[in-house]
Amino acid sequence: MAHLEFEKPLVELEERIRELKVYGVRDAGLDGELERLVTQIESLQREVYDQLTVWQKVQLSRHPDRPYFMEYVDRIFDDVIELHGDRAFADDAAIVAGFARLDGDTVAIIGHQKGRTTKEKVRRNFGMAHPEGYRKAMRVMKLAARFGRPILTFIDTPGAYPGVGAEERGQSEAIGASLACMAGLGVPVIACVIGEGGSGGALALGVANTVLMLEFATYSVITPEGCASILWRDGALAPRAAEQLKLLASDALRLGIVDGVVEEPRGGAHRDPDEAATRLREALVRALGDLKGQSPQELIDGRYAKFRAMGVTAGG
Repeated sequence: MAHLEFEKPLVELEERIRELKVYGVRDAGLDGELERLVTQIESLQREVYDQLTVWQKVQLSRHPDRPYFMEYVDRIFDDVIELHGDRAFADDAAIVAGFARLDGDTVAIIGHQKGRTTKEKVRRNFGMAHPEGYRKAMRVMKLAARFGRPILTFIDTPGAYPGVGAEERGQSEAIGASLACMAGLGVPVIACVIGEGGSGGALALGVANTVLMLEFATYSVITPEGCASILWRDGALAPRAAEQLKLLASDALRLGIVDGVVEEPRGGAHRDPDEAATRLREALVRALGDLKGQSPQELIDGRYAKFRAMGVTAGG
């Protein structure tokens, strides 16, 4: 299991506890030491995770063991059917889209997917979608709307792919078209930022009636590294930029960017993916229940009003 620098003392203690549990089966005299270490690790967890800096929370949103979209799909949904291709150019593996069942209801599911192994990271393009990925997403959204099925999107990307080929094939147009498409959908739309929510590549799947965010996810117009490079010509100042960007879930909730924050297991979703998925599932079911019964026009109008209200200050 990978770990961040500030997690290292915890990881070492946890490894010692695992070793003692193995030996403890044969040596009852180790019980006292095991109990002491368990108490110590609980205290250390509070010390580490209750006082995280903004930059440490950004690191948690990118943790190499953090659950990705498909790992949540496996834990939350039944009868998953993936659809491929944008019917124009290619299939983009950075976005996965299809249909599944949640609590017996058929829903469309769309999300950014990163890779674990080097080979998969390359195939998924590190979760950075090409224009065909967004066009595939729109194809599934329109199909869901045609049959009156709710749409759930899962955001986890540093941003849309900025390569020459993507620009030649209309990256900005595809993102803009996705925003317009989502704005006019006459079905419930719920978006959840599960990891990194970066720039237009994230927002392209984020125009929803209800926007949720996992506790240690981030949502911003640019990565801290990109911001630091532009403002101060030094990407190493990313921790400073992160504090200025107000990209944490607590910031997004306070500013009205998201509607709810899903609490993660102590230390982050990677510490207990099953529990993280259970909490996310419950939040999705509640959000869907709140939107049921609204007419297509009410859903469209509510979504429009929600996004029009963003950025309005008390002084007008």
